[in-house]
Amino acid sequence: MKITQSYIQGQWTSGKGEGQPIYDSITGEQFTSINVDGFNIPEVLAYGREKGEILRKMTFQERGNMLKSLAFYLQKKKKAFYELSYRTGATKLDSWFDIDGGFGNLFANASLRKLFPNQPFDVEGDPIDLSRGGRFMAHHILVPKEGVAVHINAFNFPVWGMLEKCAVNWMAGVPAVVLPAPQSAYLTEAVVKEIIASGILPEGALQLISGTEKSILESVESQDIVTFTGSASTGRLLKNHPRLIEESVPFTMEADSLNASILGEDAVPGTPEFDLFIREVRNEMTVKCGQKCTAIRRIIVPENRIEDVQIALGKALDKVTLGDPRLKEVKMGCLIDKKQVESVKSAVETISKTAEIVYGDFNPAETINADFNAGAFIKPILMREDQPFINEAAHTTEAFGPVSTLMPYKSLDEAIQLSKKGKGSLVSSIFTNDDDIAREYTIKAASHHGRILAINRESAKQSTGHGSPIPNLVHGGPGRAGGGEEMGGKRGIKHYMQRCAIQGSPTTLTEITGIYQPKAKYKAAEKHPFAYHWEDIQPGMSLKTHNRTLTDTDIINFGNLTWDHFYAHTDITSLEGSIFEQRTAHGYFIISAAAGLFVYPNKGPVAANYGLEEIRFLRPLYHNDTINVRLTCKEKVDRDQKGEELPSGIVKWYVEVFDVEATEEEDRLVAIATILTMVQKKQTVFKEITEDFLQSSLAKLQEDTTPNWGMMTPQHMLEHLESGLRMATTEISDFEVITPEEHLERVKESLYTYKKMPKNYKMPLMKENQLEPLQHESFATAKQAFFEAYEAFEQFFKTQPKLTTKNAVFGELTYFEWKLLNRKHFNHHFEQFNLI
Repeated sequence: MKITQSYIQGQWTSGKGEGQPIYDSITGEQFTSINVDGFNIPEVLAYGREKGEILRKMTFQERGNMLKSLAFYLQKKKKAFYELSYRTGATKLDSWFDIDGGFGNLFANASLRKLFPNQPFDVEGDPIDLSRGGRFMAHHILVPKEGVAVHINAFNFPVWGMLEKCAVNWMAGVPAVVLPAPQSAYLTEAVVKEIIASGILPEGALQLISGTEKSILESVESQDIVTFTGSASTGRLLKNHPRLIEESVPFTMEADSLNASILGEDAVPGTPEFDLFIREVRNEMTVKCGQKCTAIRRIIVPENRIEDVQIALGKALDKVTLGDPRLKEVKMGCLIDKKQVESVKSAVETISKTAEIVYGDFNPAETINADFNAGAFIKPILMREDQPFINEAAHTTEAFGPVSTLMPYKSLDEAIQLSKKGKGSLVSSIFTNDDDIAREYTIKAASHHGRILAINRESAKQSTGHGSPIPNLVHGGPGRAGGGEEMGGKRGIKHYMQRCAIQGSPTTLTEITGIYQPKAKYKAAEKHPFAYHWEDIQPGMSLKTHNRTLTDTDIINFGNLTWDHFYAHTDITSLEGSIFEQRTAHGYFIISAAAGLFVYPNKGPVAANYGLEEIRFLRPLYHNDTINVRLTCKEKVDRDQKGEELPSGIVKWYVEVFDVEATEEEDRLVAIATILTMVQKKQTVFKEITEDFLQSSLAKLQEDTTPNWGMMTPQHMLEHLESGLRMATTEISDFEVITPEEHLERVKESLYTYKKMPKNYKMPLMKENQLEPLQHESFATAKQAFFEAYEAFEQFFKTQPKLTTKNAVFGELTYFEWKLLNRKHFNHHFEQFNLI
C-alpha cells in the first residue's frame, strides 16, 4: 500500500512505524497511510532558514517570475491532481476551487512583482524630513525575515490552502514548511512532488511534513512566522503556545466562523436579488459538501419572508444529487471521512435543541454510483431558528458540513446585530438592490467581518461569490475567525517581512534604498540620461538643463491651444483678492516647458513616455520668469517583455523646476513631478548580424566541424540558413504558414525577446529525424551561396523597406522582424557549431 511521504531537508521520506490509515471518502477503503514520527523538527526548520538565503537574495521580479513559471508548470499536471481530489469527496467543481484556485494564487501574487522595486527588499511610503533644510531624513524599508513560514493547514483545501500561503511567503523571500491535515495530505504531497520535480524553486524554499507534528511549535524562533487554518478551538490552543510568546513569533489564525448572509428587505420573491440569494445559499451549503471556512452558516432574512425563503431553498436543495463526484450528474460529494460525519451530526444536535430541522435528515439517501453507508455521505440540512436573539446555539456552534440555519429579523438594525452575534466572521454578504441598505449594513457590520460582499443584479454576473477569498483582498476576520489576515496583495507579503525605520542623509538613504531621495547629491552623467539603456541608468543620475524664459505670448498661446482659459492666465484685471500677482503660467505649461528642456530629441533607448505619477506646483510662475530643470533618475522598475516590442524597463524620473531669478533659496523650487519612461534594455545575448560578423564566424566553419547538438552537418546548416533568407525574398514561396492564425500574434512576439532558441529546435518544414537532401555540390559552394543569399536579402528590403513577406512559422514579417529572426536563428546555429 502506498505511503504518503514528506519532503524534508532535500529528500522524500516517511516516518517510522505503520502510521495512520487514510481512507477514500467515497468508498471508505484505506488506500494510503501517513506517519511523521521520528522527524528531527529542529533540523528541518534550521535547514529552511539556512537555505532561505537564496530566496532572500532574489529580487521581487525574480520571485514573481518564479511563481509565474511554477503556475504554468503545475497547470500542465493538474489532471492527475483532479483524480486524487475525487478521493477527498470533492466534485469537479469543488476540485476546481481547490486546485485551479491554488494556481490562481500563484499567478495573482506573481503579478504583484510590478508593485515592488527591482531589488530584494521593499521601500515603504514617502520619505520623512527630520530636519529643516532636508539634510537629515528617514524612510522605512521591509526586508525578508530570516526564518521559515510554518503553515498548519486544514483538510478541506489541500492545494489552495498550501499555495495561497506559500505564494505570499515566497514573494516576500521566505521559505515554507507546510503541514497539511492528514486526511487529505496525499493530494498536497502529489502537488509538492511536481513542484520539487520542476526545479523552479530553489532548494529549501518548500518542505512538507505530511501530517500532524505536534512538537513543531517548540522549535520556532523569533524570525519564523506561523499560520494556522482550522477550528477556532484548536487555533486558540496553538496561539497560546509558550514558545510563541517567549520568542514573539507572529501567529496568523484563520478559523472556521459562523458567516452570515442577509437578504435585504427590498429583495422580495420575483426580484433578481431574491433568486440570487437562494442560489448562493444553496451553493455555499453544498460546494465542498459545506466544508468551507467561508460557507454561509446563518441565513438572515426579513421575518415576513422566512416562509418564502424556506420553501425556495427546499426546492433548490431538492435538485442536489449525491454520489460519486467523478460523475457530471452528481452535484455534491461527501465529507472527508466518517469522523467528520459524526462531528457534523453532533453539532446539528446541539443547534437543534432550540432550532427546528426543516429540510434533510441523517437517514441514508439515494446516491449515484456510490454506497451511502460506505462513504462519508450526508444530506444537506437546513435548520430554522425563530428566536435568534434568545437562543445562542446557531451563533456559537458550527456544523462543518452542508448545514445552515435560517433566522428572521424585523429591521436592518436587527439583521446587523444578528450578524455580529457570531462574534467575528471571515465573510458576510448582503443581497439588495438598494444601495442605501448596502451602505448602512456594510458600515455598521464591518467591525465584525473580514470581508463584506454586496450583491445585486448589476454585479452578480461578475461576482466571485460569497465564499471565494480573493488573493488581492484580505482573508481573515476578527474574534472567533482568528483575528488574523492572510493574502491581501502587498499587505500579505509584508506580513513575512521586517519593517525597519532608517535614518541618515538623503544621499546615504538613496544608496541604501536604491531610490533617489530629494536633496541627495546628484550623479553627473557623461551624456544625456535618455541616451543610456535601462541597465546603465542609476538612481541619482542627473541632468541640469539650460534656461527658458516664459513669455506673455507663450501663456496666451498655450491657453488657445488647450482651451484652458482660467482667469489667472487670461484676465489680468481679475487678479484682485486672488493668490496671483500677474498673468500666470498654466501649471501644465510649466511641465510641458520643462519637458521641452530635458527631453533628448534623438532616437535612443527611451522608447516612450509611460506616464506621470505625481505633480506639485509649489508657487505660481509669471510671464517673463525664467526657469531651468533638474532631471534625476528616481527609481528603476523592471518590466516583462510584452507584445511586439523590445524588452524594456521603466525609469521614474524626478523633475525639479526652478525659478532661476528667485532671490531666496527656499523660493527657487517651483514645481516637482515624477515622470515615467519606457527604456529599452541592452541586447547582450546575441551577436548582431553584420557582414563582418558573418565573414569572421563562418571562416571558422570547416566541412568536418562537429556540432554540439543535432544531426546537421556544416553544409546542411548553411543550406538551412540560406533557405530562410530566400524565403524572406520570396524566392521560396511554395509553402503554407503552419501556425494557426489565432496563435500567430503570440508566436511572433517571441521574436522580440532576448531569449535563445532551444537546442534541437526543429523547423516545422524539416523532416522528422531525417536530414534534408543537400542542394549544392560542395561545402564551399554552399558557403558562397549563403553569402549571396544574405546580400540578396539586404538588397531586397533596401529597395522595398516596407514590404512584408511570409515565414512558415511566424507569418508575415517586416524587414525589422526578419532581422530579429535572423539574429536569433544565426546565433542558434553558430553556437551549435562552436562559431561563437
